[in-house]
Amino acid sequence: MERRRTAPRLAGLLACATVPAMLLAGCSPDSGGGSDDKASGTASKTTAAPTLAPARFSTLPGSCKTVTKKTVSALVPKAKSSGGTESETSDIALRGGCSWTGNGSDGYQYRWLSVTLQRFTSSTELGGAEDQAKKRYADEVAELGAVKGFTTTAVAGIGDQASSVSGKATVAKVTSQNDTVVARTGNVVVIVEYNGAGLVGKKNPSASTVNSGAQRAAKDAVASVSSANPANPSDPSDPSNSTDGSGGSGGTSGSTGTPKGTATSSSSDSDGLSG
Repeated sequence: MERRRTAPRLAGLLACATVPAMLLAGCSPDSGGGSDDKASGTASKTTAAPTLAPARFSTLPGSCKTVTKKTVSALVPKAKSSGGTESETSDIALRGGCSWTGNGSDGYQYRWLSVTLQRFTSSTELGGAEDQAKKRYADEVAELGAVKGFTTTAVAGIGDQASSVSGKATVAKVTSQNDTVVARTGNVVVIVEYNGAGLVGKKNPSASTVNSGAQRAAKDAVASVSSANPANPSDPSDPSNSTDGSGGSGGTSGSTGTPKGTATSSSSDSDGLSG
């Protein structure tokens, strides 16, 4: 009798031995699948999305309000349009820009000033707004500094971080003194370009003059970002409450490659080279 009861169990075990190894689990005494269900349940759980820090600034100032009238008058005497020429942008909430150009009071001192702004917002795909702004700042400084003959210098007192990239550029037999200040304040990147050239044999402005002018405009632009966001804590380094004309109010991102706005501008400002 004992041997009759054992035979069916042995036959079942032998049958299991003939199936593929991946199915053996179904032939074991614990083939209820409990452990597999637990593993499946664990794998199906999604990882919680990381918490992103809120952006410091939620809006940009008016693009042609980034620099005070006093600063524009000092850097671009007799500007063709004292109110500036606004740059086209696909999203004024995230990008803005304005430029001023003129040939000075005597008609032979070309000047070009441009301010561009780009604001970043936090997203799970791209990361925190401020981290994105830091990367944009670093990439811009690196690209501008890679231009032959230009040097990069760190600048203190403008936003959270700032750098000046300066040098000379010669196009169409006109050599201009150029300076670009790239600054970051919170989640906003500011790019200020200021160039000058003496026409018809006139003397160029000095490198220090152009550099100080670019920094003055950059301080205006950074201060304007804070002024446009009164509900946000102001950056201590931003001279928002300045009364000396160095604090102003807005701006398009996108300075790349060789410095723009030299005496070779092919845009509507290019006619500034005419005597």
